[in-house]
Amino acid sequence: MAHDSPHLESTRRAGAARTVAATGFAAEGLVPHAWSNGPGVRYEVHQHAHHKVLFCVAGSITFHTEDRDFTLGPGDRLDLPAGTAHSATVGPDGVTCMEAYRNEALR
Repeated sequence: MAHDSPHLESTRRAGAARTVAATGFAAEGLVPHAWSNGPGVRYEVHQHAHHKVLFCVAGSITFHTEDRDFTLGPGDRLDLPAGTAHSATVGPDGVTCMEAYRNEALR
């Protein structure tokens, strides 16, 4: 699922977010890793050289792009194309995400 701009897909299913994420990554041949942060953690503006695919599996996080904000909860997926400038703010209950990178690097 390639997109030219950030794309949020909501598949919120109570208690099934990790399964939804694992199934999504496996279907696309991606190998994810998990990470977590505590409440209120902020990431400054940055970008990645590769397309980032991220699923929120617990808690919440808001990604801020030049065009809009994307708030993710359990089961939500965000695709960030290579080179997309973004920052992020973790929600009040912290967050756990699974993410992987596509081979679609910046040219």
